[in-house]
Amino acid sequence: MLQELDQLPAGLLATDSRDLADALGGPTLIHLPGGRQPPLFVSVLLHGNETVGWDAVRTLLSERIARFGEPRLPRGLSLFIGNVAAAAQGLRHLPGQPDYNRIWPGGALPQCAETQLAAAVLERMTERGVFAGIDLHNNTGANPHYACVDRLDSRSLQLATLFGRTVVYFTGPTGVQSLAFADLCPTVTLECGKVGEAAGVVRARGLVDAALHLAAITDHPVAPQDIDLFHTVARMFVPPGLSLGFPPTEADLVLDPDLDRFNFRELPRGTAFARLRDPSLGVGLQVLDEGGRDVASRYFHHEDGEVRLRRPVMPAMLTQDLTIIRQDCLGYLLERYNDQVPGRSAGL
Repeated sequence: MLQELDQLPAGLLATDSRDLADALGGPTLIHLPGGRQPPLFVSVLLHGNETVGWDAVRTLLSERIARFGEPRLPRGLSLFIGNVAAAAQGLRHLPGQPDYNRIWPGGALPQCAETQLAAAVLERMTERGVFAGIDLHNNTGANPHYACVDRLDSRSLQLATLFGRTVVYFTGPTGVQSLAFADLCPTVTLECGKVGEAAGVVRARGLVDAALHLAAITDHPVAPQDIDLFHTVARMFVPPGLSLGFPPTEADLVLDPDLDRFNFRELPRGTAFARLRDPSLGVGLQVLDEGGRDVASRYFHHEDGEVRLRRPVMPAMLTQDLTIIRQDCLGYLLERYNDQVPGRSAGL
């Protein structure tokens, strides 16, 4: 069940993410008043081990309370604090529990308590109205800070470029919070670097503060020099039956030990991702495009015991965390978008 509050519980902003389950008892939607309406919607801890969102929001609110004696927000804020049970254990999600960023309406998961929870949040925010939506995340590999959008309209891109010039457009996976809210308002998902990096908290706090101060989000096209836009073309998975590791581990698929150094680099054809013990396993990866088709042979081939790129491509969110690889994916493949930016002339 969704817990809904109209004020901050006493002491909540001093509470570490691992203690929110005790403080709140479960996922909670908190509505705070502000000078303008409708409210900004911010979701944090959809992945329990990604603490940047909670740390950024509580820093912002604590600063305002220290200054004014109350939050005194320029715009209303509806804050959804997600998987506090997983946060208590420092996990993305608990064993047997769905990923809280796959449970939102429009996803493929069968109905369960978590999908009903997400539907209740969306219904409540539809009733209240939403100015914009921001979903805050960390990632596990070495990646720059970047924003993700699921609509290529000027308002979404304007919101994204408040965070930075690197923007990724995606249409999958489904069931994510930003896609569910996209019909209500401009939405962005912010990837704020690794857990524990202060720079990510500062950057996330700054974007939330900037969004709260906006009177409107312009629909003027983003200037071409202000954006580097990429499109997610595929996700990479390791099939469950294959053993997996990094050197010196012996496994069916042995990944490059510095794999995440490839993130957001446009790699040439022939770049090696891994060593494959058995050539009969093909390329040892499942690579699904936006339509769910396996396109592994389009991007990879097996040569001299190595899994190598068949064509130039840019990866993102590659990680050395074997648990995340198994729970979610190995990473994403991107292509650069140039002419797709609204208002940009072909060839620029």
